[in-house]
Amino acid sequence: MGRARLARLHGIATSYAPSPGKSVQTADDTVVAVLAALGVDASTPHAVRTALAAYEDGAGRALLPRTVVARPDRPPDLTGLPEGTVLRVETEGGGTADLGAPDPAALTRLPLGIHVLEARTLGGRTARAPLIVAPDRVPAPPGRSHGFLVQLYSLLSRRSWGMGDLGDLADLAAWSGRALGTGFVQLNPLHAAVPGPPTDPSPYRPSSRRFPDPVHLRIEHIPEYADLAGTARLRADELAARAHALRSEVLEGGALIDRDAVWALKREALELLWAVPLSPGRRAAYCDFLAEQGQALEDHATWCAIAERHGPDWRGWPDGLRDPRSPGTARLRHRLLDRIDFHCRLAWLTDQQLAAAQRAARDAGMAIGLVHDLAVGVHPSGADTWAQQDAFAAGMSIGAPPDAFNARGQDWGLPPWRPDALAAAGYAPYRELLRGLLRHAGALRIDHVMGLFRLWWVPEGRPPTEGAYVRYDAEAMLSVLALEAQRAGAAVIGEDLGTVEPGVRDALAARGVLGTSVLWFERDYGGGERDAAPRAEAAEAAEAADGPGAARAPEVVPDGPGAAARILAPGEWRSGCLATVTTHDLPTTAARLTGADVALRERLGLLAGPPERERSRATYELAEWMGELVRRGLLPEGQGDEEAAVKAVHRFLLRTPARMVGVWLPDAVGDRRPENLPGTWDEYPNWRLPIAGPDGRPHTLEELAASPRLHALMRELSDGYR
Repeated sequence: MGRARLARLHGIATSYAPSPGKSVQTADDTVVAVLAALGVDASTPHAVRTALAAYEDGAGRALLPRTVVARPDRPPDLTGLPEGTVLRVETEGGGTADLGAPDPAALTRLPLGIHVLEARTLGGRTARAPLIVAPDRVPAPPGRSHGFLVQLYSLLSRRSWGMGDLGDLADLAAWSGRALGTGFVQLNPLHAAVPGPPTDPSPYRPSSRRFPDPVHLRIEHIPEYADLAGTARLRADELAARAHALRSEVLEGGALIDRDAVWALKREALELLWAVPLSPGRRAAYCDFLAEQGQALEDHATWCAIAERHGPDWRGWPDGLRDPRSPGTARLRHRLLDRIDFHCRLAWLTDQQLAAAQRAARDAGMAIGLVHDLAVGVHPSGADTWAQQDAFAAGMSIGAPPDAFNARGQDWGLPPWRPDALAAAGYAPYRELLRGLLRHAGALRIDHVMGLFRLWWVPEGRPPTEGAYVRYDAEAMLSVLALEAQRAGAAVIGEDLGTVEPGVRDALAARGVLGTSVLWFERDYGGGERDAAPRAEAAEAAEAADGPGAARAPEVVPDGPGAAARILAPGEWRSGCLATVTTHDLPTTAARLTGADVALRERLGLLAGPPERERSRATYELAEWMGELVRRGLLPEGQGDEEAAVKAVHRFLLRTPARMVGVWLPDAVGDRRPENLPGTWDEYPNWRLPIAGPDGRPHTLEELAASPRLHALMRELSDGYR
């Protein structure tokens, strides 16, 4: 009982529900391991008693919580303060406010921001805690809009260096906003990757979520490129010629996107550009960026510089370098100042081109512009975990518990944030992360948004079946999100597919966070209860077998669990969502319509049952949907026309009240291939495919802009708003 109480005090669930009506107890050794990752020894009865006593003497007797959160509709609970306590606030702007006797409502009337609250008792006890004063809601999207969903690396133009870049993004935004009336472009995470070779091509296992990856830079758009001269100019021309050949191999030779080859060329070019002196104005702007980013950028650049010498896994570095604040690291940092400056410069250049892409989107009339993507976690050996070791739970990985569709559970290999460390730091790591991502964004998508409430922690060396849910302070997490989103004037979209505990979608909606609704999953699985666990579980974990970022659902079959799951009518959809037909790791719409998705999984041995049965399942679901579209008059062209069917499913989305409607860009030209195929690694070229037409021939951005098929589809959406 003592261990269970200790677990509850630290937000660790001692049971979980793999399916409705079923409860599984968390193993004792799992609870012990998770508590140990939080700095609590619970290995013996004596240790448990000692830990409980320490909690009562510490957190149990603390005058203030680690972080205090206030918002207009929710003052903080300060009822535990002794009589006669007085409060004082140091505001974010440098002012002070003496509040006198505790009045929680007075805290809600303070300016929005991150302040410091001080409590002083009559007996002389004092306590200080960060005070977050946040708005009730994140900003709403400005009106109803439609836009593209795209993996940037897959979007190659005739100017790309072997993969899509920020110049291509700016061009896509400028063209689609002006010519098609789109309101946004949603991207894959652009976070900095752990360097290879080989570099993990998945954008959902980054080295750092705080800084973007310079591999996305358009080299020719860097102002210093025009100043290259002599041998540097000749070498830059040689690199550009090699980049042209690399691009041609992808677009015309059937080659896969090779991120490492692209980076090798760009890195050498960037070394040439780094040697070009900045103009006075550019130097001043760079210095401002360095001052603004501060310690976070210095740590990131230092990790990059040390990784060049000792490899990208800091856990294998010499002892003195594993601590970013050690004397050994300080000495090496001094010797590597040039390399640190190089990596700081790359971060600045990437930030500049991201800003230019967002300006291009807004100048083209987009109400939202860029929608950036926040991955659920970071690589255990990357820059973020090195720089913020106290914030991450050592020896733990996040994943998903066993459920009706995956009896083995999932381990994503990403270390979780410690909720106690976040609270003790006033959520500074989280705040800085959001602020960086929102610098040049009109909206932010949060992968596995349920992680703001709880995450499944898996102890190192154990199967994911032996994990436990650890709860986060959702009120604080959502309040920080609302504050930073309001400061940036950005909307927020939560990827809430998969197993969602009851009440989470309502809580997100109450704070203005949009959900994600995918056409194939929108059925009445729970007898009409939109936030019921059965509906969520029937949408299979959004992080199926391959890890975070994925979204899969079981096909509907006449004799299966989805047979009685009625397709939701358009009017039954929620308005607070981004509605799409498919996503980056679901089959493309053309693949579903033609059966190419089942054929691909059969070829790779990924089918859940006999091929005949799987084809029957897919055929049944497709026929059910086509019948629904015909009944609603959304397929006047009749069945059997692939392009018409693609239009019809998007017409269906337009009938819903969804605030945002997203078009998977490969769908617009009939691509048959998924960008990511869950459950595969070497068997399929995940995250390495350029956008292509029905025949698999890659389409450049220029060809996309001239595609009659794309224009015909997008007319349906633009006409739907008139």
